[in-house]
Parts: sequence; C-alpha cells; structure tokens
Amino acid sequence: MTSPTAPVTQDVLTIPRKDAGDGSGKVNLVGLTRDQLREALIAAGTPEKQAKMRVGQIWQWIYQKGVRDFEAMTNLAKDYRAKLAEHFEIAVPEIVTRQVSEDGTRKYLVRIAGGHEVEVVYIPEEDRGTLCVSSQVGCTLTCSFCHTGTQKLVRNLTAGEIVGQIMVARDDLGEWPQPGRHPKDETRLLSNIVLMGMGEPLYNFEAVRDAMKIAMDGEGISLSRRRITLSTSGVVPEIARAGEEIGCMLAISFHATTDETRDKLVPINKKWNIEALLEALKAYPKLSNSERITFEYVMLDGVNDSDEDARRLVRLIAGIPAKINLIPFNEWPGAPYRRSTDERIKTFANIIYKAGYASPVRTPRGEDIMAACGQLKSATERARKSKREIEAEAGMGVVSIGSCETSAG
Repeated sequence: MTSPTAPVTQDVLTIPRKDAGDGSGKVNLVGLTRDQLREALIAAGTPEKQAKMRVGQIWQWIYQKGVRDFEAMTNLAKDYRAKLAEHFEIAVPEIVTRQVSEDGTRKYLVRIAGGHEVEVVYIPEEDRGTLCVSSQVGCTLTCSFCHTGTQKLVRNLTAGEIVGQIMVARDDLGEWPQPGRHPKDETRLLSNIVLMGMGEPLYNFEAVRDAMKIAMDGEGISLSRRRITLSTSGVVPEIARAGEEIGCMLAISFHATTDETRDKLVPINKKWNIEALLEALKAYPKLSNSERITFEYVMLDGVNDSDEDARRLVRLIAGIPAKINLIPFNEWPGAPYRRSTDERIKTFANIIYKAGYASPVRTPRGEDIMAACGQLKSATERARKSKREIEAEAGMGVVSIGSCETSAG
C-alpha cells in the first residue's frame, strides 16, 4: 500500500492510454467503462445509433467469453471486425513467471506497460477460489511489518491492468466458457477477489472503481459485489466514497489498539488516527450484520497481542458489525518482530470470540513460493539481491507478513 499522495483522477469519458500490447498505438479496450467504450467506438466511426448495441456485443465477447481476437466475434459483420482490428486491441498483462505451491496456490509475476511487474496470487479453497490483485506498482506506506511497503511507488495501475489480472488468471485456470455452454453453467474457479496485493487501493480510486465495476457487470465476469473485498490501511476521506461508488466488502489493516502502537506499525495512522478511522467505518454505506467490516490484525509477540489489547480491540469496534482476522506474523531473519505463540493467538482469539465477534486465524498459504501479501513482487526483487543486501535489509527491520491467505465472501 502506498503513500498519501493525491489520487490520480480520470474523466469517465476519456479514453485511457494503452495498458499493454504490441506497441501498435491502438487503443486497448480492456479496462474501458461502458461509456468509454461507446465513445471510443463512435470516434472510430461506429454510427451513434448502433453504438449501444455494439458496446453490449463487444463487452460480452471480451468479459464473458474471454475472446481476444476481433475476428472471432462472429455476430459482428466482417468489415466491422476489420475496422475494430484497425483501431483497437484487446490486451492483458503478460505472465512472466507462474509458480504453483504445494497447497495449490498459484503466484503470477505479470508485466504491464513500461516493463513494470506486479504479482498476483490465486488461492484455491474447497468452497471458493480467491484472487489477490494489485492496484499499484510499489508502495510507500512503510508499514513496519510489511516488506512490500519498503518499495517506492512507481505508478498507479490502470483499470485495464487491474481487471487484466483477473483475465489472465481465468486464462490460466481455463475458466472461460466453452463454446456452446452458457457461462452460468460453468464452474467458477475464480469466485472471489481481494484487493490486498501491492498498493493502497484507495489511493488509486478511479482505476480500482472502474475495474471492479467491470468485474461486477452482469454481462461479463459477473462477480457479486459481496465477493469482492477492498483492503485499506485507512484512507479515511475515501472510505464512504468506496461504499457509494464500488459497494464491495471492506477490510481494514488495523493491527493495533492504541495510536502509539499503530503510528509505528501503520504510519498512515499519524494522518488519520484510530478515532477518525472508526468514525468513518461506522458511516460506511451498506454496513450491516450480513455485510460486516473485516479488521485485519497481525499478531506480533509482545507488541499488540496482550489480553488487554484484545479487550481494547473489542471496545474500539463496539457498534460496528465486524469480524477480526488474526494473522500469524511471517518472520524474516533479523526481523524486529516475532510471531505470537500459538497459545497467545488462541487466547487472544477466545477473548474476541466470547465478546461476540468471529475471530478466525488465517492459515498461511503459498509460503513455499513466497505468495503471501507483503511478499508480493518485493520477494521477487529480494531473490535477485545479493546476500549482503539481504542481510543489510534484515538489520534495518525490513520484514513481511502474510495477509493474502484470506478470501472474501
């Protein structure tokens, strides 16, 4: 997650720059909203009276059927397909590496425009499959327990680069509908999305919003808003807006029960403290017992894991429909933090549970391929560094947590 810089805005009818592709200068249709797609088609010569129909047809081919070749859009006239190919492309991020964990977790390193790389993680479970996507290249929130936070922010991802992560995962899972079969008859291997990868989603609001609107569109990827969870470190001014304009489930990287401790663990707390954050959460649209806010809480030995911390956490969130995900800290050699003991985590969880809140303890996933959030991309960079550089980082307290083992829903 990244620093409190001004969010990048994007006019809803402005055709974004090309996200990825072959360098042809063609406009990439992936990531365009329906309004943007309509404007792009009209600009390329589509009659206005036909534009709405064409948008619907092309939208279904791209997002419902996973088609990348205009020639395959057989319900469009041949000359119109040729015109589309002349002006546009359907481009998604390129998979550079793909790793599969012993537990079935898949980690993709994908390349986007400019040669930048981000990581995406797919986590299979018995009743769902969750994709952890990134929203920015790099991060400057400098949370002291998160290795990803040590990277500098390079840039925001575009809507196309965000929704493109979903599309490449569906490619790899072979999830697009087979010819002759209705999409609703297909098994959904990718059923949930968590915005818990690289970046602070609320500092890239417009692109995240547009990408999630595409993911939720009933004539395309068609995921329920309740199967999408956006995780934020606490960008208070954008929280209500997220509820109104995206409407997905919300998770908070909380991790501490006093401002003194949270200032150290999650420095954005110095800008918007616990009181301000909780007030914003109480006003979150759609908040109810059936749509609870998830509080993410990394368990750090002797830092935030006392019985009093547990009781204080319960008092703080009183009145907010919530569940608390307890995250065992993933240690790194030389890290200034240690994982709380299993017994301490169990005791902490029991205090929360007895107060009436669900308090699941996350099971680490994909550890053998460094697929936990907080390790994303930074772990790849780490593998390329010298032993001396790694030891120097460890001495400075550069550590990582696993926070992408969760799933939404």
